[in-house]
Amino acid sequence: MLLRVRCPAKVNLFLAVGPKDHRNYHPLRTIYQAIDLSDSMTIAEGSGKHEVVFNEPGIPANNTVTKALRLLSEVISLPPLRIEIEKKIPPESGLGGGSSNAAAILRAAQRIVGAEIPAGELKGIAEAIGMDVPFFLLGGRAKAEGYGQILTALPDTESEWILVARPEVGCSTPAAYRRLDELQYVWREFPESDELYNDFERVAPCESMDLVEMLLSAGARDAALSGSGSAVFGRFHWRGEADAAKVKLMSNGAQSAWLARTLSRSESLGAV
Repeated sequence: MLLRVRCPAKVNLFLAVGPKDHRNYHPLRTIYQAIDLSDSMTIAEGSGKHEVVFNEPGIPANNTVTKALRLLSEVISLPPLRIEIEKKIPPESGLGGGSSNAAAILRAAQRIVGAEIPAGELKGIAEAIGMDVPFFLLGGRAKAEGYGQILTALPDTESEWILVARPEVGCSTPAAYRRLDELQYVWREFPESDELYNDFERVAPCESMDLVEMLLSAGARDAALSGSGSAVFGRFHWRGEADAAKVKLMSNGAQSAWLARTLSRSESLGAV
């Protein structure tokens, strides 16, 4: 057995954060879009016990993939697996890399065991791992409400070019929520038009917001923070525009930038 699975990143085209509820959780309204900045996962037969290997240091031993394996093992009998993950999605960026990795093993599990896992059980596991994980089981473009678990698939749109940029500083999601809790603002409804919006821009690092301005100056038709940051992205109609903007950003001191394309639902759920 040898499986290769794509683990695409996401950007949030819209993200409005609601006030904390009685459980101290924040409900959200968000629109996700999968993009082809992707990690890749290779799954092979292991020996003795599961082994999860990343191509870069610093990822904790207990991570979204090990949690997915642990929860999967409660509902199906998994053979020992060796999972190798090549990381290209930067951490602490609001791009969903860890969540996408977890969803990839959930998506692959049915092929591994040769049996169907009830959709409700798979979705329940995804929700238990993290807020963004259910989206990566759906892919493409989707609207999410509640705590990420109320998903509505949106039609695929014409492919767009996305330039993702990240400052050196990362963002802790819990810390970003705490800073938002100190502010007063109106919880926005979903937009009626295709406009970018993100409440976390209220508390984002200055370095992230500087990159938003750089993207706009470089020709992006619009730009915004993704997730809780620190990565930002700009949208372009044509690849040539995005290529030129990347050159301009890097020449103006941007530390990291990636050119990506929006993915349809079938593309984002396909193999590497």
